[in-house]
Amino acid sequence: MNTDLLIVLLLLSTAIMMFAVNRPRVDAVALLAMAALPFTGVITINEAIAGFANPNIVLIAAMFVIGEALARTGVARRIGDWLVTRGGDRPWRQLSILMLTTGLLGSVMSSTGVVAMFIPVVMRIASRSRIAPRQLMMPMAYAALISGMMTLVATSPNLVINYELITSGVDGFNFFAFTPFGVPILLASILYMHFARRWLRTETADDALAQGRPKMKKWVKRYQLADREYRVSVRPDSSLLQKSLGEMDLVNRIGARIILIERGVGRARRLLARTPDTILQAGDVLLLDLDRPASDVAALCEQFKVDLLPNSGRYFIDRSRDVGMVEVILPEDSRFARITVAEAELLGHSELTVVGVRRGKTARAPYNLRQVVLKVGDTLLLAGPWRTIRQLQKDSRDLLVLNLPREFDEVLPAGNKAPYAVFTLAVVVALMATGIVPNVHAALIGCLMMGLFKCIDLDQAYRSIQLKSLIMIVGMLPFALALERTGGVDMAAHALVALTGNAGIHAILALLFAITVILGLFIVNTANAVLMIPVALAMAEELQVSPYPFAMIVALAASSAFMTPISPINTLVTTAGNYGFADFIRIGLPLTLIVGVISVLMAPWIFPL
Repeated sequence: MNTDLLIVLLLLSTAIMMFAVNRPRVDAVALLAMAALPFTGVITINEAIAGFANPNIVLIAAMFVIGEALARTGVARRIGDWLVTRGGDRPWRQLSILMLTTGLLGSVMSSTGVVAMFIPVVMRIASRSRIAPRQLMMPMAYAALISGMMTLVATSPNLVINYELITSGVDGFNFFAFTPFGVPILLASILYMHFARRWLRTETADDALAQGRPKMKKWVKRYQLADREYRVSVRPDSSLLQKSLGEMDLVNRIGARIILIERGVGRARRLLARTPDTILQAGDVLLLDLDRPASDVAALCEQFKVDLLPNSGRYFIDRSRDVGMVEVILPEDSRFARITVAEAELLGHSELTVVGVRRGKTARAPYNLRQVVLKVGDTLLLAGPWRTIRQLQKDSRDLLVLNLPREFDEVLPAGNKAPYAVFTLAVVVALMATGIVPNVHAALIGCLMMGLFKCIDLDQAYRSIQLKSLIMIVGMLPFALALERTGGVDMAAHALVALTGNAGIHAILALLFAITVILGLFIVNTANAVLMIPVALAMAEELQVSPYPFAMIVALAASSAFMTPISPINTLVTTAGNYGFADFIRIGLPLTLIVGVISVLMAPWIFPL
């Protein structure tokens, strides 16, 4: 082992440890790798950043845009509504249709996005069927992971592996090359989950979630909000007049946040949402949330010249036609993660107020919430106007709607652009499947069509592209090149082949699958594929056999992240389903073994050596 290889392995080990502890975030680790590797002399800076010119990076970005357009036009929501209708009251039917729909939809759009959109669908199914959401959340997440095994564009690792095949001098996979593997794996997983779901039996806390869609009064009790409600009327001599809400800064001064403003009386009465530019008038009635224990409310009212009005003690439930609540969850790429509630409110929807925080099953104490540092998977209770909550439900990447109360008017306007989005998707799939144009060209055509039909505008398209994921991929690509030049790839391939001896091709593929899965416990699937595909291709070359079974095994193993809650998909359902780490091990380990057996047996059969 030469010195250059030792240095590269040291850098790679450091990067993997950073990935495992998520400090710093994955894109920062990738940037550090791009900056550090040229100092080894193994690769140049131009080679370190060459990934930005990789057509697969453009393809992945384009698929993010197409997936966002499908979400914005309501295509996925309509599928979810159909799922609720077709699922009926039979658990086996609900589970089967849910996993099939998730798997098929995830084959043409972001699987993480599919999970985000289907969490409310699962909550509705669970509510109507009076079962715990935990019995459906994990099967849905596993189906989303398996959707990456359905088509070439279903997940980023497939595209990375396909590109490596092409650069090695052989033809890449076609659009449906993964389908013969994905379909039986999905069907086998559905059958397995019918039996495994009994291991996700509900507990007392979960039974509360299964008793139907909650009413707002249930949240008031759970988050201890009854004593935070205040209604005050602004006097003509109040010091609050002639100042904007931004100038008054009541939140920092006294811990009071305005939920809504009532202006006028009788038929002239109207409700105003809170904005930093809103200026109060005499006679306005403020619906306040007080983020600290009530000490001397009367003194505060006298200080600001406002009259304290009687309250219901039910946190505005008597005004549920105007004031709404919603439970949301923080996804992995949320800009609100790792900042305080106060900072999140400055960045987020100015009309919504964080009135409760739940981490796992237990809600935090109802006061001093603004100092709480938010984490991925946290559940937040927001209060504010219904129209803003509806907008949040349709359009938010930072907060995923987890649960809506019964008071919410669920009927939303149908997306009139949905037919155009479906047509565009069909065109893209047809172009990719027939090979008339390269995949990246087909995806760019799809993006332009989505824009032409006004399914998405340019600003929304740019926001939909997950730059963190793209930077992570680009930053890991130089490691593969550095390991190849220093002999690390050949050394690893030779060691794996020697380890299996004369056990046969199935044993070699099984070992490759196992190593890829184990590495996937610590790093994200795309980085996993970047590191393992050169080793897989080198193994095939040493054995003088076809590279396709080896490449396919790496792709399937990279998508088999069933045993860890760290993956973005599993993170989303961890809080929603009240899962612990042991749940993923108990349910995920047997499924990983099933997928491994199917993959190892089928790969040499579908792609003869």
